[in-house]
Amino acid sequence: MGVVLRNLQTVVQLRRARLRRDVETLRHILGVQKFDLGIICVDNRRIQHLNRLYRKRNEPTDVLSFPFYEDLRPGKLPCALHRDEFNLGDVFLGVEYVMQQCTGPSCDFHGTLTVVAAHGICHLLGYRHETEEEWDEMFQRESYILSEFNRLTGSHLEPLTKRSTQDR
Repeated sequence: MGVVLRNLQTVVQLRRARLRRDVETLRHILGVQKFDLGIICVDNRRIQHLNRLYRKRNEPTDVLSFPFYEDLRPGKLPCALHRDEFNLGDVFLGVEYVMQQCTGPSCDFHGTLTVVAAHGICHLLGYRHETEEEWDEMFQRESYILSEFNRLTGSHLEPLTKRSTQDR
């Protein structure tokens, strides 16, 4: 089981090996190494199309997640019975959007992509942020994941900042 990483955009230069390594580390932290996971990197046009189609929001965004297990409770791992059920789903990363948001010399684009990927994987594992309580639960989980990531890699990543529930 593993990570399927596809780069379907040419707008932003992407270090796929680093992203793959970082996603593998996130999977290890979450204990989901036996589950397949798709990471698809797309440009603004494609992520906006998906956002419009699935969320009725006609604008680009940083991440969209499509879980294999739609009714998974936050913090619970899927109970796969057959080999083809060892799948978490797909995370679409709006890499062009992330690059545009990553302004200033201190912004680490690839580190930010890792944070956004962690956020997307949390969605695959049942975390939502429709309410303040759900956002707090997801934020705590992301904080733990990234603190472990930082401990293992020597990075200094932080979770996405709190946004209004209208934003996502």
